[in-house]
Amino acid sequence: MSLESLKEHIPDYAKDIRLNLSSLARETVLDDQKKYGCFLASAWATGNDALIRAILGEVDGKLSPEALSGAKAAAAVMGMNNVYYRFVHLASAKDYKTLPARLRMNVIANPGVDKADFELWSLAVSAINGCGMCIDAHETELKKHGLSADQIQTAVRIASVVNAAASVIEAETAAAA
Repeated sequence: MSLESLKEHIPDYAKDIRLNLSSLARETVLDDQKKYGCFLASAWATGNDALIRAILGEVDGKLSPEALSGAKAAAAVMGMNNVYYRFVHLASAKDYKTLPARLRMNVIANPGVDKADFELWSLAVSAINGCGMCIDAHETELKKHGLSADQIQTAVRIASVVNAAASVIEAETAAAA
């Protein structure tokens, strides 16, 4: 399966999602590893099986095994960190801001791919998961690595459209059941 075949399953009321998937797949502001890693990390974060299969088909041959693993690792570790740091940020008690997280996140220091790529994929997942603290931290790191606002915005655009596609597919599956 690929993005093209997946788009056939997105109904007309969500035509904008189909159009955005197409335009983002052709986006050139990010190199292929950054772009397709964002697609994969975002799909992984949604957990939607049809979307994951389609994105895996789309990135086949476009991402190295290390990039495939790195994008999945970004989704995995952000799935944990986004919950934890969103709690720290939203909790009224300030004690939690001073306590160490005591969560293993070794992959952030050694993701097996370019650090900027991993940070970009982590930002995309953090946007899906709605963690403001993580979004700020990754955006700051990406700026230090020289990424432009257009590149950062493109990663979040990919995340938002992939997330919307997952929501539509889930809703259509539920309605058909």
